[in-house]
Amino acid sequence: MPETLFDVIVIGAGPTGENVADRAVKGGLTTAIVESKLVGGECSYWACIPSKVLLRSSAALEAARRVDGAKQAITSPIDASAVCARRTRFTSSWKDDSQVEWLKSAKVTLVRGHGRIVSERMVEVRAADGTVTQLTARRAVVICTGTSPLLPPIPGLAEASPWTNREATRADRVPPRLAVFGGGPVACELAQAFRSLGAREVTLLDRGARLLERFERFVSDKIAAQFRDLGISVNTSVNVTRVQRRSPGTPVQVWFDAPSASTSSIEADEILVATGRVPNTKDIGLDTVALKPGDWLDVDDTCRVRNIVGGWLYAAGDVNHRALLTHMGKYQARACGDAIAARAKGQLKTFPQPWTQFAATADHSAVPQVVFTDPEAAAVGLTEAQARDAGLRVRAVEYDMSHISGAQILADGYQGHAKMVVDEDRRIIVGATLVGQDVGELIHAFTIAIVGEVPLDRLWHAVPSFPTTSEIWLRLLES
Repeated sequence: MPETLFDVIVIGAGPTGENVADRAVKGGLTTAIVESKLVGGECSYWACIPSKVLLRSSAALEAARRVDGAKQAITSPIDASAVCARRTRFTSSWKDDSQVEWLKSAKVTLVRGHGRIVSERMVEVRAADGTVTQLTARRAVVICTGTSPLLPPIPGLAEASPWTNREATRADRVPPRLAVFGGGPVACELAQAFRSLGAREVTLLDRGARLLERFERFVSDKIAAQFRDLGISVNTSVNVTRVQRRSPGTPVQVWFDAPSASTSSIEADEILVATGRVPNTKDIGLDTVALKPGDWLDVDDTCRVRNIVGGWLYAAGDVNHRALLTHMGKYQARACGDAIAARAKGQLKTFPQPWTQFAATADHSAVPQVVFTDPEAAAVGLTEAQARDAGLRVRAVEYDMSHISGAQILADGYQGHAKMVVDEDRRIIVGATLVGQDVGELIHAFTIAIVGEVPLDRLWHAVPSFPTTSEIWLRLLES
């Protein structure tokens, strides 16, 4: 059994793992990265990138339809096959050659196979052909294995061959009737994507009281209303009780309890399950270091796993359950890789201060997110309810974005809404939420204001250009 020695071993070559490895190498450490599937991970091939590509063509078409003079030029419906072909180009036909070349250029050693911790600082990698390689880390092992879709224990569901985000984002056909279980970002985005691509019936079945429950209430209301206008059936407070597909390729029957629904069952050609995620920690050897396989990993702000003697084990990205978003995983990875390198050099002897390069401080108060539905939803920081629950003395200000000149130019009859949550004691913004066309491009300015704790009095001097939708800043400050 060959043995290879590195300073750092990273298990998982998704965006988070790639960034940990890159920062460790830039910090002067030798690094190996272990991957059993595609280098680039879930986001590149089955999640963020392909799902947004599937949505973009429809969003561009609808944006043109909202502008007089442009809408008259639209003479054909969306071309679903062309959309899927564009999606396939963005995923490089599910080949990771370019990502592998990037690892080589970054001087990161790629080891193909399933990685499993076998003892302190030791990882065993079993390749597809059964070959076993043992890797030893001088400094750290970093778990970046991400998550997989949660399949709820509904009778008949597993046997019905449901789609998850993986099957949906790779599909080359549009089912005439699609049932979607869930009401979060993945469920909402893919429901709209398939409706826009030509699905005749799309039915959302959400066990929550409203769609996108983690956002402000007005986001849920506006997106649900838009979905209904598009012909998407939205059913909340639903309990799916049974699923049945009699044989492969036949329709699926779904039974459910719902107080507001006019029926207790539907038939669909495919079902898509988007009800949450589970950590990929079942078979990576957590039991060898007194951790429970299948659990989320509890980490500090340097992403070091708590209660591990010697402090050699780290976990970054979705697997630590701090913020299940690609951009936050990459952010954690930068802090993690830098902290490992600094500790190896003796430059980081105590726990780092917040907001330094070694601490993922933003995880606690400044996590931005965009839902790429039409209209888009974007938020950062705390909702009003979260801020009050945290004991802050806050004031919330809201504004109808249809009154902004830049928004009126962007779309005839622009519909949008914004809300800002202000900490009255510190006179800073602690949260912001927007819904409307293209609001995802506005959220980073709010993120900067929250991270920088920019006083409201100073924000008055950040003058938005006229006429742009960034004028929302002025209107919120006035409000």
